Amino acid sequence: QSDLPADQERYFSSLVPAQPVPPLAQTLQGYLRALEPLIPEEELVHTRKNIQKFCGEGGLGPQLQEGLERRARHSNNWISDWWVQWAYLESRQPLPVHSNPAISLPKRDFSDWRGQLVFASKLIAAALDFKNVVDNGRLPVEYMRGQPLCMELFPLLFSSCRIPGRKHDTITHHSRARHITVVRNYQFFQMDVYNSDGSRMTESQIHAQLLRIRAESWKTDKEPMGILTSEHRQTWGQAYSRLLKDKLNKESVRAIEKGLFTLCLDSPVMRVSDDKYSSRMAAQILHGGGTHSNSGNRWFDKTLQFVVGEDGSWGLLYEQATAEGPPIATLLDHILQYCKKPDPKKTPLIPLQMPKKLYFNIDREIKRDIEHAKQNLDILINDLDIRCFNFQRFGKELPKQHNLSPNAFIQVALQLAYYKVHNEVCASCDIASQRMFRGGRTDYIRSPTNQMLKFVLNFDDPSISREAKLELLREAIETYVTLTDQALKGQSIDRHLLGLKLQAIEEGLSVPRLFMDTAYGLATHWKLRTGQVPANTDSVMCFGPLVPDGYAVCYNPQSDHVHFSVTAFNCCEETQAETLAATLHSTLCQLQELLQPTV
Repeated sequence: QSDLPADQERYFSSLVPAQPVPPLAQTLQGYLRALEPLIPEEELVHTRKNIQKFCGEGGLGPQLQEGLERRARHSNNWISDWWVQWAYLESRQPLPVHSNPAISLPKRDFSDWRGQLVFASKLIAAALDFKNVVDNGRLPVEYMRGQPLCMELFPLLFSSCRIPGRKHDTITHHSRARHITVVRNYQFFQMDVYNSDGSRMTESQIHAQLLRIRAESWKTDKEPMGILTSEHRQTWGQAYSRLLKDKLNKESVRAIEKGLFTLCLDSPVMRVSDDKYSSRMAAQILHGGGTHSNSGNRWFDKTLQFVVGEDGSWGLLYEQATAEGPPIATLLDHILQYCKKPDPKKTPLIPLQMPKKLYFNIDREIKRDIEHAKQNLDILINDLDIRCFNFQRFGKELPKQHNLSPNAFIQVALQLAYYKVHNEVCASCDIASQRMFRGGRTDYIRSPTNQMLKFVLNFDDPSISREAKLELLREAIETYVTLTDQALKGQSIDRHLLGLKLQAIEEGLSVPRLFMDTAYGLATHWKLRTGQVPANTDSVMCFGPLVPDGYAVCYNPQSDHVHFSVTAFNCCEETQAETLAATLHSTLCQLQELLQPTV
């Protein structure tokens, strides 16, 4: 539930309607349609029977649907709290790679620690300026397709943190923090960013404080406490309880948790060739590059972490239980605009308190916890294969010229590329925002449709004419656009299916057979996780696959080029990020040829 004051709560969510519970029959029909391209007909017969039992007389469906509708009448949002709990807080997987998305931004014009600290000062000032806009109710309400969007996540981006637990995590939010935490060489500092009169510190004041922190954090012989936050959540939950038994440790951890956000000042990393630079940068921001690099410079539980390297590289890592793509994109947009301006404020001649170094008492058990966490994180990092590339043949203008949705066009390219590599289509999800509704988070759009499958199967058939293929392409895109429209009206199927399942558990009933058959397992084994970055800038977003034998693909379409990141796990022999990335590149070129034949 929200921690906002009542008047602020009204400002951030009053303009938008409650999220509807879709009709039961509509969702079950949509679910069957989604299964058709994925599952042989003989297996579908079994699922159809389960669906008939579920929604027929004496079935659990109508009872559970009624429960959801009742829940919708009595809550801010009938699914969001459940979704955050189920998808994030109860997940026991490590946050780096598996959960926290990273955004790598265009390289800045500096190449040493001096430039690093000047830019970091500007970055901090920009983030504080954004917080001030949010706190004073001056953030313009955002719109999509003419509809106002729910803004209630914005105030929660700051001073919030995820807290590990043995069975599930929780989220803490503090409303009166005056400091950020800065981490360099694995050492954490609490740095006030407001003067005693309440005014925000100027860039030169912040810069002076960062210089002091640099002088105080020379040695790298310190234990990398932040590595603990990269562990499996149950393991970290147990270590967290041990760590906080000590008063000094508790004070230090609380200072990190309460901070507005964390700034990670990374040490230099080995140079790589230009074609590998964007992949390497995405990896640095996503996980820190390993325990011998900058992975100890992170507190992965923190909602917002800004990362600044010495080579001009920078980006942001965020924790998804509290933050998600669109609000983060708005924050980054504000920061980039702010960074173009000179420092507006005159610096007051006030002596500043030294930033407070955070100390930890490390006993044998905690030392052992850190060693285990280091080993596990390096295994995870070595298992992740990342390929980022900038596709420069065309951008979103090309599909637009042919009256085609750019997002749907890229989704078709992804399905076709996956089919070329694996000779099958798979359960794939694209993320749709639900911010048109109060407290709305996300739902999935399922990319594989019968129309998509038909296009993919016929694409390389030389006996089919170009005109026929173009028609199949249009049908695949139009079907996808229809699914997107449904999702944006709160009529997608996946959160509703999850809600029905969780409602059964809530009412103490056994989980309906519909959710126990192989079809549901296959339909929710997301081998292709995709996401469009809604950014006006050349940023690259990156996260790991949802399943061991899957991929994650993020894309940022600009007018004449598209940035892609593709990830896969090395432990799975069938999936290689490089192969899918190369196939995606050639597939996009083939689709361009289909639209604009060079004869």
